[in-house]
Amino acid sequence: MVAPAQPAQSAPTQTAPAQEAAKPALATPESVARAKQHGRADENGTVYVTVDSEEHVCGQFPNATEDEAIAYFARKFDDAEAQVDLLEQRLAAKAPTTDMRKTVEHVREQVAARGMVGDLAGLSTRLDALDVAIGGAETREKEEQQKAKAEQLAHRTAIVEAAEKVAGQDPEKTQWKHSSERMGELFDQWKAHQRSGVRLSKSDEESLWKRFRKARTTFDRHRKAFFSKLDETNAKAKRAKEALIAEAESLSNSTDWGPTASKYRDLMDRWKASPRASRKDDDALWSRFRAAQDVFFDARKAANEQIDQEFEANLVVKEELLAEAKKILPIKNLDQAKKELAAVQARWEEAGKVPRAHMRRVENELRAVEDAVKKAEDDQWRRTDPETKARSNSMLTQLENKIADQKTAIEAARASGNEKKAATLEKDLATSEQWLATLQASASELN
Repeated sequence: MVAPAQPAQSAPTQTAPAQEAAKPALATPESVARAKQHGRADENGTVYVTVDSEEHVCGQFPNATEDEAIAYFARKFDDAEAQVDLLEQRLAAKAPTTDMRKTVEHVREQVAARGMVGDLAGLSTRLDALDVAIGGAETREKEEQQKAKAEQLAHRTAIVEAAEKVAGQDPEKTQWKHSSERMGELFDQWKAHQRSGVRLSKSDEESLWKRFRKARTTFDRHRKAFFSKLDETNAKAKRAKEALIAEAESLSNSTDWGPTASKYRDLMDRWKASPRASRKDDDALWSRFRAAQDVFFDARKAANEQIDQEFEANLVVKEELLAEAKKILPIKNLDQAKKELAAVQARWEEAGKVPRAHMRRVENELRAVEDAVKKAEDDQWRRTDPETKARSNSMLTQLENKIADQKTAIEAARASGNEKKAATLEKDLATSEQWLATLQASASELN
């Protein structure tokens, strides 16, 4: 049995707007049919809602039919229910819980005001369930937020550590182009995480930024110091090589070929030992240095070619002398060979210089004949040297005496029946006899 309606003060009375005003929004017939299960309207247009078997006054909608009066207040319920439906959908989709509790409290206030017709008890139950679900979602969001913050902290820390590693390199071994690009990439990563990532706590943010800023500052300081030193080194190297170029240019017109060529070799050694400037500067300096040398060496080459042309006739004469000298070989008569060689040598010097390209060859060919004559002369001296003969005869005598003693010893060993000793002595005898044959052959050559 439905309890009588509560007095008006238990729920504020709502009066529908006057007929002459704009027509208010009403619920659909289907909503009205559902609303009638939870409320009613009397002949005066007063609308009631029943909650837990207790009837409450919603308000009045005068000068309207019963269905129109109920439709006005059913529409309010439909709006509240739509908000609950939307909250349930957002929770199912794991949407952010921001403002969800505010919406729940707003709908609760509407339910408590009893200013609409519908299943307020069922709607209240759904609101209770939403409270629980929102709490779980908030817990999940908090855990996800903490996890995301921890990941963001790890990412930012990794960026900072990478920057500190780049900044901590030995400036003398740093590849500055690659390292500068790397530091720029890390700064871009930092800004991207700062814009789109989870916000860190103020203390973590400030601490990491201080480290990152310090790493970048250190890197920039090292880079500036390195290139400042490099500029100084380049300037010093340029000055040193400019001085070498000045020396090279001062010698370029010299016609004192030998000494000047030696000076250029010394300049080249000093150039190699001097520090390098930047690649661009060094290449330009080298081109100037090389050009100064080319002036001198091209002039020397032209002079030598002219001289070689003048010496071509001398070459013809020396080629004829070489042909004559080569006929001395093989040597059959040493005295005759020496006379013929001396005649060639006398005319050789008179023939003069030959072109540089043939100088070593013709000198080597003549020297081969001279060496052959010298060797024949040495061999003859060795064979006729009295001292050598005396040493050879003395060794022959000693060896012959030793062989006689060895033979006597062999006979004695056999006489005593010691065949083993006799066999050993025979081996020694054979060796001595070989030496004797060799010495006899040498002595025969000497005689």
